[in-house]
Amino acid sequence: MSATTVKTVASLTKRETTISIGIIALLFFIFGFLSWINAILIPYFKIACELTHFQSYLVAFAFYIAYFVMSVPSSYLLKTVGFKKGMMVGFLALATGAFIFIPAAMTRTYEVFLIGLFTIGVGLAILQTAANPYITILGPKERATQRISIMGICNKFAGILAPILFAAAVLRPTDQAMFDSLAEMTDADRSAALDELIRRVIVPYAVVGCVMLLIGIGVRYSPLPEINTDEESEEIAETNSSKTSIFQFPHLILGAVAIFIHVGAQVISIDTIINYAGSMGISLVEAKVFPSYTLAMAIVGYFMGIAVTPRFISQTTLLQIVTVLGAVLSLLIVYANGEVTFLGHTADISIWFITLLGISNSLTWAGIWPLALDGLGRFTKVGASLMIMGLCGNAILPMVYGYFADGYGLREAYWVLFPCYLYLIYYAVYAHKIRKWSL
Repeated sequence: MSATTVKTVASLTKRETTISIGIIALLFFIFGFLSWINAILIPYFKIACELTHFQSYLVAFAFYIAYFVMSVPSSYLLKTVGFKKGMMVGFLALATGAFIFIPAAMTRTYEVFLIGLFTIGVGLAILQTAANPYITILGPKERATQRISIMGICNKFAGILAPILFAAAVLRPTDQAMFDSLAEMTDADRSAALDELIRRVIVPYAVVGCVMLLIGIGVRYSPLPEINTDEESEEIAETNSSKTSIFQFPHLILGAVAIFIHVGAQVISIDTIINYAGSMGISLVEAKVFPSYTLAMAIVGYFMGIAVTPRFISQTTLLQIVTVLGAVLSLLIVYANGEVTFLGHTADISIWFITLLGISNSLTWAGIWPLALDGLGRFTKVGASLMIMGLCGNAILPMVYGYFADGYGLREAYWVLFPCYLYLIYYAVYAHKIRKWSL
């Protein structure tokens, strides 16, 4: 890449900055749509492929483990070919993963679906490795939480739409009667019914694949400027002059652990809620909206963050508040009892505490990123890839929840959330300040 094609943040014009933020906002919308659709895919595959809770959460595992595998290679890909070409590769991976759903649906082979989900995860890992540091450094440091919150609104709004649109495309009002009668069907009839059910994903994912191809080409030839994340101020350069590895930045390493825990807890709150609603006798057709409620609460949280930071409260103090809120809500999920009717749903009150976790989780991500990447200088790109690697928490923690859900019950399994929020409180209050490992 020639030097003339690389722009620093300081050299961006107002128009270029606006276009850049607009493109990144589109990326975050796509991240949200393809990620949060898992909330409906998990119960959908559980029925169609006749899975246990643990097996169904392999959807999240296959999807998010790609972040662990690809995060560091993604940083080197972006460094070698540049942001725009690297993003195009990411979109090609997204399209490939979507197209893999077609043979998977034709044969009703769960393992092939998992390969498709892993491939989509690879594409998203590449794109998020580019997008997150991009939006973090596009503007004043003290307003990073605001910019990330705006991106989060795009992400969660897409997440609200995804399960509803997917359900509208593949579910029918008469499906619940079919689900209830599966156990009484003959093997041949049950197989035919499930084959018909699973093949409904073919058209939606074929459309997704084609759209991803077009967007990838569009981004490649867009005016989105390249960003030089290796640039650092004289002060940071002097501070980091003796640093040879990202592992010499404790606040980054501990921040990556915080991201691992945060995203895993967030996915548990969204991807498990449909099955939890089902345990209360709520049908899949009705329960499909509960992930959207949780994501709507996340959008409320983002607007709160935009409104109060940094004018009334620092992003660090806000992070401390929402992590404590998460710990309190996780206890209420397990211990609060009582049937309530709200928004037309009759369910145990605990399910509404799960939706309220959306507020806590939304602002946690926005608080951790700028703290973890602070002062990395030339290590920013690799540091961001390590943070993206932390997204494999989305793969691991839902599996932990699924294990306990099968063994102890869906409600009792939510106990896994409490220690997660305790660690996040530790990072928000103390660990982000650590700049040197002590013996």
